[in-house]
Amino acid sequence: MKTIVMDSANKYLVVALYENQKCLASLQEEGNRKQSEYAIVYLQKLLQENHLKMSDFDEMVITIGPGSYTGVRVALTIAKTLNATMNIKVKTVSSLKTMAGMKKAISILDARSHKLFLGIYNEGKVIVDDCLINIDEFENYQKQYTDYEIVGDTHLVGIPEKEVDLAKHIYTLSTLEKEIEILLIPKDPNDGKDVIVEIRGAAGGDEGNIFAGDLYRMYVKYAESQGWKIEILEAQDSEAGGYSLISFMIKGEGVYSKLKFESGSHRVQRVPKTETQGRVHTSTATVLVMPEAEEVDFELNPSDLRIDTYRASGAGGQHINKTDSAVRITHIPTGVVTTSQDGRSQHDNRDKAMRAMRTKLYEMKLREQEEAIGSERRSKIGTGDRSEKIRTYNYPQNRVTDHRIGLTIQQLDRIMEGKLDDIIEALMNEDQRLKLLGEEQ
Repeated sequence: MKTIVMDSANKYLVVALYENQKCLASLQEEGNRKQSEYAIVYLQKLLQENHLKMSDFDEMVITIGPGSYTGVRVALTIAKTLNATMNIKVKTVSSLKTMAGMKKAISILDARSHKLFLGIYNEGKVIVDDCLINIDEFENYQKQYTDYEIVGDTHLVGIPEKEVDLAKHIYTLSTLEKEIEILLIPKDPNDGKDVIVEIRGAAGGDEGNIFAGDLYRMYVKYAESQGWKIEILEAQDSEAGGYSLISFMIKGEGVYSKLKFESGSHRVQRVPKTETQGRVHTSTATVLVMPEAEEVDFELNPSDLRIDTYRASGAGGQHINKTDSAVRITHIPTGVVTTSQDGRSQHDNRDKAMRAMRTKLYEMKLREQEEAIGSERRSKIGTGDRSEKIRTYNYPQNRVTDHRIGLTIQQLDRIMEGKLDDIIEALMNEDQRLKLLGEEQ
């Protein structure tokens, strides 16, 4: 995120360039020059010195007074022009608030005619709204807020002035406001839950199953990097490698909040091991991420369930193929089936299969609710339906593209090793942006 900062409303002309909280360049000048003549000149100068262009920036933060009417208009005109021509987002901050920064402070600015602009702040929060007072009234505020520092044009009340880094104040306050906006976004009640993930080989036969195994390995690597734990619930091995189906639980902090956008059809483009002529094939595997449902989320009627036991198959411990340890549960009204065979006992498998059943039915309930809302399911992030193509993994070009947000990363090898942070963060940011714009309910 690149940000232009400008303050031309008062005696200091401030121009700065920021990128992800790092100041690239800054200018703060006091003088008698007209701000209207030099604001854009200094901005262009900083851009040239740092080999940057206006179009490189995502947002511009300006002060909007109180202060010089002409100075405010200059900054506003520049910001509105950049917004209209380059879609650069515009943010505004009070000049008084800028002087206070994150301090407990009484901010004052010269309003001429023996008057002051005054505002009182505590760590960016407004204590007393910006107002116009006579200088004679200032003492009353000073007595009431004795532990507050006085900043700004303090010479007007007999206090020596201190120069402050206004650009830093402006940028910090604009970032704080964004954080507050995000905090005000309604939270998904499922964000803190563990998840059950189902991956199935889809189009492409053996290659689809092999890719399902690759995706499983990718999510395991990512889970390990996050300190999460994985429990396999069901695994149907494919003869050529990978899985026709693998179901597993991921436990840890904030699992669903980070993985909920992974549901959908994942497409792979590569030369299969069985391909003799070197042709690139396209195959798919589907992913379904479901928040684990507790008993309080979804109550199961025992009479709706049929529970069968059978002998597990495949790799496993000594109990495999010797005892009826595997468990299959069928929800009769819906036909939903869950199984587990990787637990240490029949009791363990029954518990896992029951948790999976509760989660699947809870997920069906959520989908019904979301479909009723409508707009949320049609957002850019997607519906989360397994039939929806969300991402392409192109091996010949070492490229991953997330189609929902138009994100392309030329590091497929890193992605398949579980380095998913860039993709997941971009999806979460887009989700927040849509909610702030009111595109989701």
